Amino acid sequence: MNKLTIDEVSLQNKRVLMRVDFNVPLDGGKVTDDTRIRAALPSIHKVLKSGGKLILMSHLGRPKGQRAEKYSLKPAAEQLSQLLGKSVTLAPDCVGTETEDLVGKMQNGDVVVLENLRFHAEEEANDAEFARKLAALADVYINDAFGAAHRAHASTEGVTHIISQSAAGYLMEKELRSLGTLLADPARPFIAIIGGAKISGKIDVIRNLLPRVDAILVGGGMVYTFLRSKGVETGKSLVEEDKMSVAQAVYDFLGSVQNRNNAELVLPDDHVVAASIDAAAGKNVEEIPADLLGVDIGPKAIARYQGLIASARTIFWNGPMGVFENGAFAKGTMSVAAAVAKATDNGGFSVVGGGDSVSALMKSGLSGHISHISTGGGASLEFMSGKALPGVEALTPAS
Repeated sequence: MNKLTIDEVSLQNKRVLMRVDFNVPLDGGKVTDDTRIRAALPSIHKVLKSGGKLILMSHLGRPKGQRAEKYSLKPAAEQLSQLLGKSVTLAPDCVGTETEDLVGKMQNGDVVVLENLRFHAEEEANDAEFARKLAALADVYINDAFGAAHRAHASTEGVTHIISQSAAGYLMEKELRSLGTLLADPARPFIAIIGGAKISGKIDVIRNLLPRVDAILVGGGMVYTFLRSKGVETGKSLVEEDKMSVAQAVYDFLGSVQNRNNAELVLPDDHVVAASIDAAAGKNVEEIPADLLGVDIGPKAIARYQGLIASARTIFWNGPMGVFENGAFAKGTMSVAAAVAKATDNGGFSVVGGGDSVSALMKSGLSGHISHISTGGGASLEFMSGKALPGVEALTPAS
């Protein structure tokens, strides 16, 4: 990574404005999953141990530019206080006189969490004046919110034009290093597992990975668009009729001279089908009946996918194999999770990204067996699509 990092800037006696991703799930005013808060702790501890004054900023939910108490960062600030074992102050707002006065009175080692950035529409609009107000609070800027790095917002991009030193935090570094390994020089065989409902959400990733991988294993609803494009009966399964040409373009690549690695697009040999995604059970078939829909990959597909994953030295997984939220249709996804974990234990390098994939992995209890779990679903997808991330591009170049 050719960007300035947190270890390369002086933090002592400095006001350090750090963008974090505290967009955490809440229930009854309490944080129900503090994974994202814990992910920021290494960078937070670095600033505090270095004698800096730490000002944290984040968004939470979609308040659409209006103040809404249900989207307050108060629960996140309270959870952080518990994790640090010290007082954390929640500012009344992220900008304004009261917040400026509060920051002005900070001592070295103090922690202030600014109130939700998205209470102001100017944040997502990357408004220059709003960015100036945020930047005025600090001497140094650290971006440790990989999950928001694909957005050019005031807190991720705008402030970097004003604060002279803008560096990557430890989490940002780790994300870029891990994902970068997949695209730069992966150990082979390199297997990508791409699931989810629609081709439209993943096609850029598939296109960018095809010249790099040995195989892409496809699961989820997008399977049926690929199958339909080949003239296969898919019953009532989810199909994007307007993406047939996109699917066909993928097959055209596979048969072209550009496919130098002889990459394969692997579709399931059989399926679990049901009358609806809410059904209590399904049945295994190789050909989908006209009155049913696909809800998971079948046992033959599971066995084939497990075999390919077992041989892999590098694995990228984004998206479930079926409707895993319904336990009756979770076997494909959980089997893939187990296979990726086993391959990792046997010396492979694995990266799992995307909210549903991570949720399934956590549910499986195998998260500790994965090399890297990405905290940014959308950001990791854009990175793996080969797109530049505004929040990374804006950081100060390394000297």
